[in-house]
Amino acid sequence: MIVTFWLIASGLTIVILGLLLWPLLRRPTGVNAGEQEKRLSVYRQQFVELEQDHRNGVLTDEQHQIARRELERRVLEETGSAELPAAASSLRLSSKAVAVGLAVFIPVVSVGLYGKLGSPSALSASGAPASAGAKNGEREPFSLSEMDALTERLKAKLEQNPADGVGWALLARAYVELGRHPEAVQIYEKAMQLIPDDAQLLADYADALGVLNGRKLEGRPEALIQQALKADPRNVKALMLAGTVAYNHKEFGRAAAYWEEARANLPHDTDPDAVREIVNGIAEARELGGISQTPAPSRPVASDKTPAPAGRSVVISGQVTIAPDLAAKGSPTDTLFVFAREVNGPPMPVSIVRATRKDLPFTFRLDDSTSPMPSRKLSDVGPVVIVARLSKSGEAMPKSGDLQGMSAPVKPGVNTVTVVIDREIP
Repeated sequence: MIVTFWLIASGLTIVILGLLLWPLLRRPTGVNAGEQEKRLSVYRQQFVELEQDHRNGVLTDEQHQIARRELERRVLEETGSAELPAAASSLRLSSKAVAVGLAVFIPVVSVGLYGKLGSPSALSASGAPASAGAKNGEREPFSLSEMDALTERLKAKLEQNPADGVGWALLARAYVELGRHPEAVQIYEKAMQLIPDDAQLLADYADALGVLNGRKLEGRPEALIQQALKADPRNVKALMLAGTVAYNHKEFGRAAAYWEEARANLPHDTDPDAVREIVNGIAEARELGGISQTPAPSRPVASDKTPAPAGRSVVISGQVTIAPDLAAKGSPTDTLFVFAREVNGPPMPVSIVRATRKDLPFTFRLDDSTSPMPSRKLSDVGPVVIVARLSKSGEAMPKSGDLQGMSAPVKPGVNTVTVVIDREIP
């Protein structure tokens, strides 16, 4: 038994040494800077062809966005993997000396540590987590530090090629993902000068500038939105932002018109909850504007949606209860909607969960994973109110006889919110 164990341990040690020493003993092959520049030129050409296909109607908005994100990811990885031959050569150590040192050091230290701390059973158990780390050869998502490093490398590369408008747009979006909006705005301005008529770029720029201006789209952001709509009247993000501007100006008819146009141009595989919330926002804007309701074009809407895993987002949590004088009203099967709505924004929720009346008192958790619209997440807005509504019809749109309660304005990140359902909608 002991002999078998040591034979296995020795074999594993040899394999590990082989994996470690092979890169040190083989002839290094540095990355050719000219070859990498050729690859980046190919990516730039692919970006140009992608935009042309989108403008010519060859690609839908959804296909365009998916293809563009994939190209952006590949450019980031290509840039992040670059090495500077001069820097590498200046820091090169004697690979043979390092290899010999490792060949002696690893077995000696391993045996010593195992003799002091280990046992065969503990060693066999410790291998499980390591083998579970890699799955089907898939690469884990970039961490924040990795994304930040790749972004800075991309910036350095672009400074050597300042006329690459697509690259600057990619860098600006990366800064937005990292929450570095002041830098993103500066880069968006540079990209816009190089690509002046890209509707998606203009809409993204307006959105980032609005965040930097305290979540306000009036002024320069509004002008950028109109410029985006002039370049592409069907751009969904520009239409949604234009509707938000109109709603904030209390021009509810215009807001409804913009959102209706945005809904009409949504990709067919859009999240059903996002479609539903846009429809509800349109209905509310039309009601506030005194406009007669017209049936919206039908679109399949799923009855249930499994929430996506929570990501790196802020959270609002708390509890919903019902006032004693309303406890006898309604049915146990009434649908309970709990959602966050921006205080100074459009009526569409930025995060929503559902349950039933029988779940009361209900403990809720709202974050980016429950945001019905990917372009407007809980972490992207300012103060919100939490609304709890018991719906007899099962629809999120308020109707006469529904029971409702609302919190005071809270900032994302609060975990002690209490909402009492205390009134009946007339």
